Amino acid sequence: MSKEKYIDALASISLFKSLTREELAWIFNSSQLQIKNYNKNEVIYFQNEICNSMDVVLTGQVSVQKIDENGKILEISVLLPSEIMGASLMFSSKNRYPMTVIAKKSVVLLSIKKDLLLALCQENASFLTGLIEVIADKTVTLTDKIHLISLKTIRECIISFLTYEYHIQKSTIIKLNLTKKEMAERFGVQRPSLSRELNKMRKEGLLEYDAKTITIKDLDILEC
Repeated sequence: MSKEKYIDALASISLFKSLTREELAWIFNSSQLQIKNYNKNEVIYFQNEICNSMDVVLTGQVSVQKIDENGKILEISVLLPSEIMGASLMFSSKNRYPMTVIAKKSVVLLSIKKDLLLALCQENASFLTGLIEVIADKTVTLTDKIHLISLKTIRECIISFLTYEYHIQKSTIIKLNLTKKEMAERFGVQRPSLSRELNKMRKEGLLEYDAKTITIKDLDILEC
């Protein structure tokens, strides 16, 4: 991908829309910016590795995973193109990655060092506001993830997931952007166990599902 196409990709991301074309070009001329390429399943950051940059996903998918002492993998989140990671962690006094970050598909990252990010914040108040918003949104998302992980049963996980997506998509037909295997990993359970619980809920008339959607048949199952 050429420099101009990278600039186009960055300009389309909401955080960077307040910057002019000249400012974006200046970013790409800085020694504190790097374009990094990762192959599928390659580790981007190991758990406990120091975070010293904010990364923007330009292409591919990034998986944030927690691996316990028994080797069990729990997928905490998946980052898609235009999503950002490391923005809050970089400014923390405890700036080590708490989880392992892996390229779920071949990934291109734009990596911005702390000093360059601070310079952008000082020069552009709209960029600073956008960055604070990104950090705040990530905090809310993390809180939701912690709630999901703390749930004890598979059904509770399914209901929590459906409740969240129902409010986001504003529809009883929930379009899935992940496979059943990926959903099971997010819940920290085996795929057959998830399938059994979905089948039980279908037999009880609570939902219907296929490979791409889950249809909520009984709204009373949703959390407030």
